Amino acid sequence: MSFDLYNATSFKISNLITSNYSTSFGLAIKVFNNKLKDGISAVYGYVRLADEIVDSFHQFDKLSLLREFRHDTFKAISNKISVNPVLHSFQATVNEYEIPLQYITDFLDSMEMDLSNSFYERQHYDEYIYGSAEVVGLMCLKVFCGSDKRLFESLIIPARALGSAFQKVNFLRDIKSDLNERGRIYLPGASQPEMINLKNKELLEREIDKEFSLAFTGIKRLPNSSKLAVYSAYLYYLMLFKKIKRMKVSDLLTKRVRISNLIKLTLLFRSLVKVKLLKIL
Repeated sequence: MSFDLYNATSFKISNLITSNYSTSFGLAIKVFNNKLKDGISAVYGYVRLADEIVDSFHQFDKLSLLREFRHDTFKAISNKISVNPVLHSFQATVNEYEIPLQYITDFLDSMEMDLSNSFYERQHYDEYIYGSAEVVGLMCLKVFCGSDKRLFESLIIPARALGSAFQKVNFLRDIKSDLNERGRIYLPGASQPEMINLKNKELLEREIDKEFSLAFTGIKRLPNSSKLAVYSAYLYYLMLFKKIKRMKVSDLLTKRVRISNLIKLTLLFRSLVKVKLLKIL
C-alpha cells in the first residue's frame, strides 16, 4: 500500500510540474486517459527539471548538478526506484515503455551543450535540436504507441519533425529572454546579437513550415488515445508560429509572444470537434 501511494504521488508531482510550467501542455495532457497522462507527465517533468538546472540555477554549479542528475537518472532506471519523485516516475515510464537509454543520453548531452555554448553553428545546431527536442518527441511516441513497435517505427520521422518544430518556435518566441537572461542565441548563423536579423528569422521559419507539414502526416496516424491531445498542442504552436511570422525581429527582441488561456481553451475545443465529431484526422 505505502509503495503504491509513493508511486502514485510521484506521478502526481510530475503532472503538477507539467501544469505549472506549461499551460499549453497542461491543457493538452488533460484530455489523455490517466495512463497516458502519467507517462507524458513523467517525461515532461523530467526534461523540465533538467532544463531548470541549465537555465535557472545560476547561483549553483550547474555542471556538477547536471552530471549528478545524469548519474541519478541511470541509477534510478537500473534500480527501478528513486527517492526523487520526478526521477521515480520517469524511470517507471522508461522501464514500462522500453524507452531507449540512448534517447536519454542524447537529451542530457544537449543540456550540457548549453552550459558551454552561447550560439550554435549549423552542424552543432542540428545535433542540439535532436537531443533537446526530437528525442523528447520520440520518448512521448513510445508512450503513445505502447507495444505497437511497427507503428512506432513508422512515426519516427514525423515525431522528430514535431519536436523540432515546437523547439524552433520556442526559440523564436524566446529570443529576448534567451539573449538577455541566458546569453544564448538559437538562430543558425547568428553568433552575435547584431546578427539576429530577418534573414535568419525567415530561414528558421521555412524549416518550421516544412516540419509542421511533415508532423501533421504523423498526427493523423496516431492512436485515438493520443491524437486529440497532440493535435491540440499542434494547433497551439501553429497559431503561435503564425503570430511570430507576422512580427518584426525588433518586436521579438523587446517582448515575448503569448497566446491567451482563453484561446488555448478554444483551440482544445476545436481539436475535440475536429477529431471526435468531424473525424477529419
